[in-house]
Amino acid sequence: MKVQLKKIADQVMVITGATSGIGLTTARKAARRGTRLVLVARNEDALRQLAGELTSEGCKALYVAADVGKEEDVRRVAETAIREFGGFDTWVNNAGVSIFGRMEDVSLEDQRRLIDTNFWGVVHGSLLAAKHLKEKGGAIINIGSEVSDRAVPLQGIYSASKHAVKGFTDSLRVELEAENAPVSVTLIKPASIDTMFVPHAKNYMQVEPQLPPPVYAPEVVADAILHAAAHPMRDIYVGGVAKLTASGAYHLPRLIDSYMKRFAFKQQQSDKPAQDRERNSLYRPVGDGLRQRQGRDGRVHESSWYTQAALHPTATRVLMFGAGLALAALWNSRRSSA
Repeated sequence: MKVQLKKIADQVMVITGATSGIGLTTARKAARRGTRLVLVARNEDALRQLAGELTSEGCKALYVAADVGKEEDVRRVAETAIREFGGFDTWVNNAGVSIFGRMEDVSLEDQRRLIDTNFWGVVHGSLLAAKHLKEKGGAIINIGSEVSDRAVPLQGIYSASKHAVKGFTDSLRVELEAENAPVSVTLIKPASIDTMFVPHAKNYMQVEPQLPPPVYAPEVVADAILHAAAHPMRDIYVGGVAKLTASGAYHLPRLIDSYMKRFAFKQQQSDKPAQDRERNSLYRPVGDGLRQRQGRDGRVHESSWYTQAALHPTATRVLMFGAGLALAALWNSRRSSA
């Protein structure tokens, strides 16, 4: 069955992790395009502020304070969307947390908590969304990572959670397709993104963590999410380096191991002393306002040619064909004048 998705302006969209980073950026972009929103996060004060902001700009937005690691909380989100809006068309599982540190140093309690949010949060949201969307059609969009395909040191349990998200998402997609359900299931795999990911992570290292370059803007991910909400896609790599990493992990795993041993540790450790380890969002939200970006010192890529090409393959082929014809014409003209 070919899945038909509504235009963004005609949709009701549920976004988890909506008060920070990718979720916040996506909510603001969707609101400007007329989407009705169900905003989900643990921080009720931030949710109230965001809903007020978007409502003042003409968007219909409501919020539900919820911990996605708890099934009853996520069920309450779905029930609210159905009661207030008559349902939803797209469900974005974006909420996530991270931990920096060697696997042997990170407590099992912290590892379990991360899995509750990053993996079980996706499972809870996806299954509830699938049950609703099988009746009316729509999209489930799960936020994975480039580490869904290639784990990295110092973020071992985070990598494990994103591997699990990929496995669950791929299996769910095939099961829904096998029963001809009118549901699109997309996995988004971003590279390093300038969000509050690092400040919100729990840090076991002696120095402050940092993201390895290249780093992209959250708007690049938000654009990919909104595209997938209206155009069925299997998966989307955000940033060409994410696709390169996945290809390298598949074709040259030992070479990538060697690269990781040599560079990945240094790339994720800054020269700044570690701050208070207890200031993190693993168990409770950090009250630092509605922030889309950390404000990285180095360069942040505001666009990705690779991702744009992946989202618009037909237009890309036409442009490349046109460029080829132009180069051929230029070459022939030079040969004729020689």
